[in-house]
Amino acid sequence: MAVPPSRPARNWGARVHEISIAGIRAVVLENELLRVTVLAGLGSDVIEFCYKPRDLDATWLSPGGLRDPREIAGAASDDVSAFLDRYRGGWQEVLPNGGAPSRYRGAALAQHGEVSGLPWDAEVTADDATAVEVTLSVRTTRMPLRVSKKMRLASGAAQLTVSESVTSEAAVPVAAMWGQHLAYGPPLLAPGCRIKLPNGLVVTPHADPINPPERLVAAGGPWQWPLVPAADGGKVDLSVVPPWESPSDIVYLSGFTDGWYELLDSAGTVGVRVEWDATALPYLWLWTELGATRDYPWWGGGRVLGLEPFSSYPTSGLAEAAANGTALVLPAGGGRELWWRVGIVDSEVRIK
Repeated sequence: MAVPPSRPARNWGARVHEISIAGIRAVVLENELLRVTVLAGLGSDVIEFCYKPRDLDATWLSPGGLRDPREIAGAASDDVSAFLDRYRGGWQEVLPNGGAPSRYRGAALAQHGEVSGLPWDAEVTADDATAVEVTLSVRTTRMPLRVSKKMRLASGAAQLTVSESVTSEAAVPVAAMWGQHLAYGPPLLAPGCRIKLPNGLVVTPHADPINPPERLVAAGGPWQWPLVPAADGGKVDLSVVPPWESPSDIVYLSGFTDGWYELLDSAGTVGVRVEWDATALPYLWLWTELGATRDYPWWGGGRVLGLEPFSSYPTSGLAEAAANGTALVLPAGGGRELWWRVGIVDSEVRIK
């Protein structure tokens, strides 16, 4: 990690410092309201997004927690298991493959591979009491793509802003899936939490149950958000988080003019607001795992909801997204940019 040799120490306003967690390099961006921890050494994951006035961390951490990658046995029999062995929760960058392992033009791509499993370079590119910024970058292995992103936190602001670019180094056009795997867990996540979204969205269910034989939403569609046919008959309101142990499912939302959502507690008092570039990420994946999966990998312990802006769908990998025409296409030597930001909503505390 590149650090200016004479960087001043500071414990007020916006500040940034480097730490090691479970043997992994990390960067902490902090101000009066937020503490954001980013794993530079593994995927550039956000593994902490803590709102200080309420000691409320919006990220979900998996039951296995964060472990030193050198201590993982590495005996997984498939690419899904290999991903889950090191899956620590938090928020991942996903590129160039979203969801299940996939083979694209001869490249075997793992679950949510590649960038989520790679160490990133990191450089502190702004550092004063008014704002701090870290720039992270990585090059993929099986596809010739280079990714760069700037993560910025200003003094007094309860919002992290991110700007990114991906550049293809291939001599021919290539396709990719690009997304933000934003996963939320308790204490923010609880039955009765509310999901607010723009009007007029369309809900497309995943083709098959992700935890057979049960599913939350009936197959078929597309349906209009938020009231959709339930798999067991009747209707289900997707804007309300269902009770624990409700069936696991994933659906895809489309029709965004402006990319935004809010995930709020049942009283609508506190939560997060995410905004993003809907021209680059026109889909939102809604994933629910609320304890219904009694076998591997969650063993009944999963309490997580994903609201994930994505370029493409479904969660079946790049080959299928390329076939259905939703994959991001990068021309030879070409690139794409996007932005996203996540902030706190708190009706009882006045914040920027």
